[in-house]
Amino acid sequence: MSGLLGLLGLGQRGRLLVVGVDAVRQQVQAGAVRCVVIASDASPRAMDKVVRLATAKAVPLVTGPGAAAIGAQLGKPPVMAVGVRDRALADGILRSAPRRQ
Repeated sequence: MSGLLGLLGLGQRGRLLVVGVDAVRQQVQAGAVRCVVIASDASPRAMDKVVRLATAKAVPLVTGPGAAAIGAQLGKPPVMAVGVRDRALADGILRSAPRRQ
């Protein structure tokens, strides 16, 4: 998971991420997200909102570490969902972490 967190940190510094459930949903709906990282301890509400939409839009999903770890890496409070806008970064994330079923 540390590789995934490192890639998320790079994406945050490069402004290539969308952070938070509502922002991720909006960008998935707009077709601007290449993959979505969901915190392993995301709330059922967040899971329902993001996972259903991403699945419907054929956006790959990755289960990441806990929300607190993701938030700490991004310099934010706990984060349950992160959308990746950059294709190369999304490819790296998909290679580094197991896909969500």
